[in-house]
Amino acid sequence: MPRLALPNGTEVPRLGQGTWYMGEERSRRDEELRALRTGLDLGLTLVDTAEMYGDGRSEELVAEAIAGRRDEVFLVSKVLPWNATRRGTRAALEASLRRLETDYLDLYLYHWRGSVPLEESIEALIGLEEAGLIRGWGVSNLDPADLAELDSMTGASGPHGLQTDQVLYNLTRRGIELDLVPQLNSAGVPVMAYSPIEQGRVLGHPALGEIARRHEASDAQVALAWVLRNEGVIAIPKSSTPEHTAQNRQALDLRLTSQDLAALEAAFPRPSSPVPLEML
Repeated sequence: MPRLALPNGTEVPRLGQGTWYMGEERSRRDEELRALRTGLDLGLTLVDTAEMYGDGRSEELVAEAIAGRRDEVFLVSKVLPWNATRRGTRAALEASLRRLETDYLDLYLYHWRGSVPLEESIEALIGLEEAGLIRGWGVSNLDPADLAELDSMTGASGPHGLQTDQVLYNLTRRGIELDLVPQLNSAGVPVMAYSPIEQGRVLGHPALGEIARRHEASDAQVALAWVLRNEGVIAIPKSSTPEHTAQNRQALDLRLTSQDLAALEAAFPRPSSPVPLEML
């Protein structure tokens, strides 16, 4: 399993498992549990969730999926922006820990920027790490200007500072390549890409289909392999079935050629100038 090191030295899988929209329907629970456990068996031990997902039901699903295997898992969750005050961040984390049935998180992210001052939210995250409740902290959906502001704060950089920025990144959402990715790369901070196949909307594109046929792969595997071509990127696709999870894992073994990359560049060109950070 390819891995990369976070700024704090922790090595994590470059391909993990997202859980957005999971845990919301009881009729799908057994299959979703099998999907997550299949991922663990295949080495996809980075599991991402959030208090927002299903109002905590995703965290409860994850708790059941990783029961007895917590030590294998790099567990990530997120605090909602309106909870991210000095006191509210700790209360939100404690609620997430109860739902996840664990006493710590490996990584805790500020989900997106809200009305609470950024410095207050980051100080709260730093305090949680100092208290031993989380082993690292990061952000999600913060743009270059936000990161520049964060970088000016005491304790927000270095081994115990920012560990990742989780952002929307896929073939159709390439704006971050112009500004955010270089900024994070220069700081030694990896990108964590959510919705790496645009929730399935990129599938069926002729360019993807042609490349998939050449490699005897699926459109989704090609799209995922493209995101993973950059060694500083972690991808967290969601899978609700064991079969889909296994296919995601196989994308790690897909090596796109220069011809493939040129065809994808022509079909999905990146913007010519910076664009506002996109979110789903």
